[in-house]
Amino acid sequence: MNKSDLTAHVAKAAGMTQAQAEKAINAIEATIQETLASGGDVTLLGFGSFSVAERAAKIGRNPRTGEPIQIAATRVPQFKPGQALKTAVAK
Repeated sequence: MNKSDLTAHVAKAAGMTQAQAEKAINAIEATIQETLASGGDVTLLGFGSFSVAERAAKIGRNPRTGEPIQIAATRVPQFKPGQALKTAVAK
């Protein structure tokens, strides 16, 4: 399912136009991005939680030359599914 499929499904399920559903989905995406960028977490009970993980700097290897290279520390988004989502997928 891609974003346009999701928009059509949300519009049908919520009884709204596709334009309204697209605005709602875009607002949710933007809110999650802003919250994670500011260091916060987003928890949707039963669905899951979005958070930011810190990856430490490390030394890797260039696969072509074998030379060691420095990989910088970074922050990456994480998603942890909730119990209801896990149960629904396991069926």
